Parts: sequence; structure tokens; C-alpha cells
Amino acid sequence: MTLPPFHLVAAEDEWQACLADIKNHSRLAIDLESNSLYSYREEVCLIQLSTSERDYIIDPIAGSDLFGLGQIIQDPSIEKVLHAAEYDCILLRRQYGWKLENLFDTMWAARILGYARYGLANVLEDAYGVKLNKKHQKANWCRRPLSTAQLIYAQMDTHFLLQLRDDLAEELEEAGRLKEAREIFAEQTHVRSANKTFDPHGFWTINGVKNLSPEQQAVVRALYLYRDEQAKRQDRPHFKIFGDQTIIELARIAPKHVGEIEGLHGMSRGQIRRYGQKLVRIIRRAQNDPAPKRPKRNSRRPPEVVSSRYERLHLWRKESARTRGVESDVIVSRDALWELARANPGCEADLSSIDGLGPWRRATYGEDILKVLAGI
Repeated sequence: MTLPPFHLVAAEDEWQACLADIKNHSRLAIDLESNSLYSYREEVCLIQLSTSERDYIIDPIAGSDLFGLGQIIQDPSIEKVLHAAEYDCILLRRQYGWKLENLFDTMWAARILGYARYGLANVLEDAYGVKLNKKHQKANWCRRPLSTAQLIYAQMDTHFLLQLRDDLAEELEEAGRLKEAREIFAEQTHVRSANKTFDPHGFWTINGVKNLSPEQQAVVRALYLYRDEQAKRQDRPHFKIFGDQTIIELARIAPKHVGEIEGLHGMSRGQIRRYGQKLVRIIRRAQNDPAPKRPKRNSRRPPEVVSSRYERLHLWRKESARTRGVESDVIVSRDALWELARANPGCEADLSSIDGLGPWRRATYGEDILKVLAGI
């Protein structure tokens, strides 16, 4: 399929012309590209916008003041069409402080309709015979210059979204699911920016660390801290330094010289040359460190009665999803199930206080939920 030319926005005059145009539209298709696979702290590297007439590719690194875009993102009178919006909403909130309003999420629309394949590439291929080239899926989008092939790849992520939105909206209307979809779309915009602060106690979450001896756990802690130091200094993600399981294996074998690291899973020759001597010294010192103590958990295990309610609700949700032909979280989210289990509402009025249980869900599932909680 031949695409129309895209408009690359990398200068102030180009941005002002783009902004003047998109302000005239009541809906926009949006996508973002980030560098999460290449940096210590990810950032937005590209912003794709499509109207019914043009495809824009905005380079936020070029330095234009994007305040006007933020106003559009937060304007509830302008519909924003995204596919799998949650991650993009988080990035917009974290980097720019923008809360996206008036969302139509084509991925959630497909899921609500029971699509078995709902990734953008799958949906576009099934609906229009369009095949997305995944070659640049893991590209470093903050590296400049971007190739024409990369820019076309980026263009395709939004070029078809407005048409897809209309087709899915028609299906939702015919299925009587448009109100449900609108409720879920609104929920997707209420994201919380994840805490990206490095947790020095995070090594306790590594698979296998609890099976190590206290001396080995001290080594894991030291290697974990060293990895973060290197990742921050080099502006690279942690896994590009070395992986979690490599840390576990280093703690287990406790190499006394660099030669013992050769052949270790996850350690290339280049990594051994760069880090080998330092790792041996860190391990030697850490073996004399005091054993690390696990931090106390902030939350206790739910009471048995709450867990019992949750299990009943979970079984109800699973059966409801199976009957309808959708995945379970389309019915009610896991977080909402736990909130229901803890609150144990006894009447319809009580359901209104449950996050993730909007008017449509309360009207559709409220009676069933109350029966499940009552043990009926």
C-alpha cells in the first residue's frame, strides 16, 4: 500500500504550521516512540499525529515548545485515538505532566468485541490487509538522523487509526457495547506515573535470590548496586549492563579471577573485558559484608475472609468472560475485584464507591457481584 508523504516536524516554523492545522480537527490519532531499550531513564523520542488529511511526525528532541500540543492532549472536546494507550499516557504524564482526555483506544475496542488478535499489526492485517514491518520496532528512536524507513514505520502507527476507530465504533454500536467501551476508555486515562526511583532493596525481587546463602545474598546486593551505578553512568538500561540471572550466577560461583567468568550465561567477551576485574573485586569484598536484611513489607496478607471473597469473584469473572468470549479483565479489572473483596458492598448504592466499577459495569454486573459476595 502506498502511503501519502508524511510531514516531518523538526523546526519551530514547521511546528507552528503543524499546530495551526491540528487545532482545526476534532480528533487526532496519536502514537509515541521512546528509547526504553537504550537509556537509563526512557524519554519520548518521537510523536506521531494523524488527522483525516495529514500524517505528522514530530521530533520533540528538536526543542520546539510543545505547550500547544499539551493543551490539545488535555482538551476533552478533542478525541484522541490511540492503540494500547496506557503506556503512552504514562509517558505523557511523566515527561510533560499532561493528562490525556477523551480517549478512543482501538486495542480495547477490539478486546471488548472479543478479537482474538488485537495487536495493531494483527488488527490492521485482518481488517485491511495492511502488513506492518516490525523491523524497526526495537530501534533507538532518540538516535539522529532517523532513516526514511524508520519514519515510514512511525507514520504507519497512526495513519490507519482514524479509519480503524470508525470501523470499530460501528461494531461496538451494533453489538451494544459502545457505552461499555467509553467507560473503559476513560479508565485508561487515569494512569499513575510509576515510581522510577532506583530501589536499593530491589534485588530481593530477583528470581532465585531467596534460595542463596546470606553470604551470597550480600554479593547479589553489591552487584545489584554496581550495575545501577554503571547503568546510570553510561545512560543504559540495567539489562544492557548484565541481567538479573547473571547476578545470581556470579553470586553462586563467586569467581576468584576473571577466567572463571568466561562462559557464564549473560556475559559476553566484551562485558568480561569491561567489567570482569571489577566484578571479581566486588565479589571478594562483598563476601565479608554483613548479610542483608529483607525490608518489612508495607502490606500484610489479606484476611482469609477477604481472600475467600476475592476467589469467588475471580471465578465469577472467569465464567462471565468465558460465556461472553472475552478476556477476564474486560469484565472487571483485578484491582477492582480486590477492592470489592475488601469493601464487601451489601447494596447497589455501595458499589458506586468502587474504583473501576463505573455506571455501565454497575448496571450490567452489579446484581451478580452482590449475589457472589452474599454467597447466593
